[in-house]
Amino acid sequence: MDRAGEIAAVGEQARVVLEHKHGARETTLLASRRAIRSCAMAIRAVHRRDLEEARELIAVAAAYLAEANAALEGHDDVRYAGFVHDAKKEFAEANLTLAFVAGLPIPAPEEIDVEIPAYLNGMAEAASELRRQVLDCLRRAELAEAESLLVTMDEVYGLLVTVDYPDALTGGLRRTTDGLRAVLERTRGDVTTAQVAARFQAAVDGQLGGAPRGVRGEAGGNLSGSAGV
Repeated sequence: MDRAGEIAAVGEQARVVLEHKHGARETTLLASRRAIRSCAMAIRAVHRRDLEEARELIAVAAAYLAEANAALEGHDDVRYAGFVHDAKKEFAEANLTLAFVAGLPIPAPEEIDVEIPAYLNGMAEAASELRRQVLDCLRRAELAEAESLLVTMDEVYGLLVTVDYPDALTGGLRRTTDGLRAVLERTRGDVTTAQVAARFQAAVDGQLGGAPRGVRGEAGGNLSGSAGV
């Protein structure tokens, strides 16, 4: 029996299979990294309110993910190694951040070809990104818009906290949701402080607006009739 020939045949078969798998892995890694970078740039564009650039960058990321998916045909072990999940999570985050800020309908998971675990984690991250938008609105004295974004953050958290499944199924969603809760509570505190300040200012303005002229002048540091003293 030719054991050497048998062993050599097995070795050759293994090299062919592993070479294809290695090529798929390298292609997927590179495409995933490029997709993540494009998504990060898209989110920054959303924060600048450059929504057209954000859409273009999301389209670039979609092309990279399509390249990764094509390379993974027949290599499910590579597909579920983790880096594709991370790229799709970032892709979902970019799409959802754009939808939340632009007031657009949020895309369904199947519309953007993202699995549920990556989609839910991306949704949590997108809700956390809204904190920056809320703070920008408060600086511009756009309290109503800040309150609306806070409501969106709260609704996302309200959904995710009910997804009670093992982390092995959700891709670590519980940890991501806990992070969102911390961001949400800080943001709620900022919005509440701004609301109280706005009500106080409105009350002060109302009192000054209804006070006699001399009293208004005194409160403003410009005493009525002081020139005759």
